[in-house]
Amino acid sequence: MILDELRTPIVLAPMAGGPSTPELAAAVSEAGGLGFLATGYLSAADTGERIARLRELSAAPFGVNLFAPGAATAPDRFAAYLDRLGRQFPLGEPKFDDDDWDAKLERLTADPVPVVSFTFGCPSAQEIERLHAARSEVWVTVTSVPEARIAIEAGADVLVAQGSEAGGHRASFLDRAEDDATDPLSVLALLQLLTAAVDRPIVATGGLITGAGIAAALAAGAAAVQLGTAFLRCPEAGTSALHRDALPIETPTMLTRAFSGRRARGLRNQFILDNPDAPVAYPEIHYATSPLRKAAREAGNADAVNLWAGQTHTLAVEAPAGEVVRNLSAAAKSALNQALSSRIQSC
Repeated sequence: MILDELRTPIVLAPMAGGPSTPELAAAVSEAGGLGFLATGYLSAADTGERIARLRELSAAPFGVNLFAPGAATAPDRFAAYLDRLGRQFPLGEPKFDDDDWDAKLERLTADPVPVVSFTFGCPSAQEIERLHAARSEVWVTVTSVPEARIAIEAGADVLVAQGSEAGGHRASFLDRAEDDATDPLSVLALLQLLTAAVDRPIVATGGLITGAGIAAALAAGAAAVQLGTAFLRCPEAGTSALHRDALPIETPTMLTRAFSGRRARGLRNQFILDNPDAPVAYPEIHYATSPLRKAAREAGNADAVNLWAGQTHTLAVEAPAGEVVRNLSAAAKSALNQALSSRIQSC
């Protein structure tokens, strides 16, 4: 198990769309954690190039994340929304694709990596077996106990428990409008439910950005933690300047479908507030809004671009990724020791 080999239980979250780079993944792995490459929105060929670059930078173990494909959405479900947006913003084609799923799996079985993780769903038992035969561990991101049971039945080795505090897209297997009225589980609530219901190592993610937060997750049963927002301001990350500058500002975060058609947490801005009724249509709306988001970034307009961030984003520090890993590891150890020594009286 890769988790048993790590010098520190810190895993880099795979952040698709820009922040994820081979340099960032290598820096986290070199510091004793587990770096991850995000392959969302990349072709299989681009994925291979990034894996090759990461191997040039580090010989340490790392992981690669894939988006599990969903189903296409009927155009009449999102046509009115895009028609309204198109009167104000430049839009692209609202296309559906499977994110080069088959080609990526083929590449990863032919040229294996230590860990392959999945978001937005669970691969089939046959697909997991192919990866196991290539000697890759399989991790599946879950947001509920029922999803965890599906992943275990399919053969997942590790569960990544995503709490509601997490920045970016919700990893739910099913993304339904009727679920928007239900509060998603926080990371500590989800951890407690999972440890009571299933027998698999759990990596906790969502709003964990300090040593004390990491210590809390470990005390609640996590084998490791996965951090994303904590690394967005690192020089190795591909985070845009607009995004970096917005993170230290005390802006609330919100869950929204406005930019992509899938529920995601980002910094509250005018575009999110103006479009609370965005339909469920991923990745169609993601591709349609790509030009408007690109234009907003180039213009420095923070009110018309997705600034994905977890709820604790103001605590992200501007420092090299290796330094972030080492400092958080020391702080987590100190927090655990302090809790044991001063908070729990002997019986």
